[in-house]
Amino acid sequence: MTYRSLYFCSLLLTILSFTSCKYYGFTGADVGNAETYQVNFFQNEAPLIEPGIDRDFTLQLQDLIQNQTKLSLASSGADLIYEGEIVQYYVAPMTATSDSRAAENRLTIAVNVRYYNTLEPEKDFEQKFSFYFDYGANEQLIGPVKDQAIEEIFTRITQDIFNASLTNW
Repeated sequence: MTYRSLYFCSLLLTILSFTSCKYYGFTGADVGNAETYQVNFFQNEAPLIEPGIDRDFTLQLQDLIQNQTKLSLASSGADLIYEGEIVQYYVAPMTATSDSRAAENRLTIAVNVRYYNTLEPEKDFEQKFSFYFDYGANEQLIGPVKDQAIEEIFTRITQDIFNASLTNW
């Protein structure tokens, strides 16, 4: 085999491998024939309200889907629709010291999600997703500690939502 034909074969294989990822990407996402997605605003309905987390969560879910699929974001009439509400935001002591004081606290956030696949309605679901962040009792849940906690919790919850709706693992 000549160098030129070897080069052509390897180029052809490379092109074919990239085009075969139309429906399955490196993230394992299976979007089927869907071309658009919509993330409706996730209202904060938790008994304890933390201002701004509803907007942050909605944007983080939009960004995750945008970055891990080839779907286009739509404001209405999309093939895949995500909606729901933040239903829990609370802090609870987790471990105690010998003198009955909290040694560690836990922030827990839960989100109720309704997912609609207009092309394949059998994949629709409603599910509650939650995660937590532990921090020391001598730290306050403000500033960088709060920002880190919310970021880690939302990263985990949005990835769990993505996996539940778009992967077949």
